[in-house]
Parts: sequence; structure tokens; C-alpha cells
Amino acid sequence: MPKSVLLNWGPTILFSVVLPWVTYGMLTDHGVQPVTALFLIAGWPLVEVGIFFAINRRVDEFGVMILLLLLLSAVGAFAFRSEKLVFIKDSALTGLLGLAFLGTLLLARPVMFYFGRKFATDGSEESIARWNGLWEAYPGFRSSQRRLTVIWGVAFLVESAVRVALTFALDTKTMVGVSNVLPFVVLAGLMTYTIQTGKKGRARMAAAAQQQEPEAA
Repeated sequence: MPKSVLLNWGPTILFSVVLPWVTYGMLTDHGVQPVTALFLIAGWPLVEVGIFFAINRRVDEFGVMILLLLLLSAVGAFAFRSEKLVFIKDSALTGLLGLAFLGTLLLARPVMFYFGRKFATDGSEESIARWNGLWEAYPGFRSSQRRLTVIWGVAFLVESAVRVALTFALDTKTMVGVSNVLPFVVLAGLMTYTIQTGKKGRARMAAAAQQQEPEAA
């Protein structure tokens, strides 16, 4: 299990966190403009997505999201210059992320299904097949994934609106602290709710399986 988890998360951490952070620091230290550096470091998640597809013949949805976020950050940094507009840019990115979450409800499977598959499995074919099987076998699982997608999307939109309002209500120094803390508070709340929902869902599926066994006998 630890080896499978490392193989599943190791490339993501390397290409989506470590290499972009190190490369951005090196580029800006050598005089590269921050906007240009942001565009360049987006190449690392793109490399990961390409390698993942070459090996597994499917797209890593989490890597694609990181790639899009980096590109949106670069575009936002290019478009917004003043202090307040920088905060609004960050809020706009959060709002766009919320809209993207809600938009996936129009697809066959919402984004939280793929996030769950990334976080709740070790990346092996067996665990992925088991996760995919839950979607096919349990209507309650499908509805919970859609509900989680709605909750995450709406939460991001609300956070975005609150940060925009606070940008004009607070001074820059205070807003810097709020802007750094608020996203973590929202994410912590969403992750706690998601974990609790997952535990309740597993309990319901276990109870349903126990009820089916006597009927089959």
C-alpha cells in the first residue's frame, strides 16, 4: 500500500508543487518577470499529464486542474496590476474554479468523483476499478458525488464574493492576512465535510450489502 500511494502521489507532488515552486524562484532570481515565470512553470504539470497519459492511457484530472490554475494565475497576474486588483484577481480565480466545479455537473461524472478517486484510492488498477464500480452500483454514491460538487462549487463562489467585498472594506495590510487565511479555512471546512460524508456513505453501503446477503441466501 505505501508503495502504491507513493507512486500515485509522488509525481503529482513533484510536478505540481516542488518543481513549479523551485523553478519559479530560480527564474525570478535571474531577472525573469513574474508573469513570464508563471507561464513557464505551467509546463511542469503539463509534463506530468503527458507522462501519466502515456503510461495509463487516461488523463489525470487532478494534474489538469493544477495546470489550469497555474495558467489562470499567469493570465490574472498579467491583467491585474494594482494592490486591490491583485486581491480581486485571486478572488476571480476562486470564483472561476467554483463555476468550473458546477459546470462538471453537466458531464457524465462530476469533478468530485475524480477527486475522490485520486484521494480515496492508491492508484492501482484494482482500487480504481473498485471506485468506478461504486458509481455503477450505488445510486446514493452518484448523488453524493454530485452533491459534494455543488457544495464545493458554491463554497468557492461564496468565498470569492466575500474576498471581493473585504478587499474594498479592509486596508491592504489586513487584507493580506485575510487573503492568506480564508482559503485554508474554507478548504478545511470542505475537506472535513467531505470526509464525514464519505464515512456516512460507506456505512450506508455496508448496511445495504448486509441486507442483500440474507435476501440472496
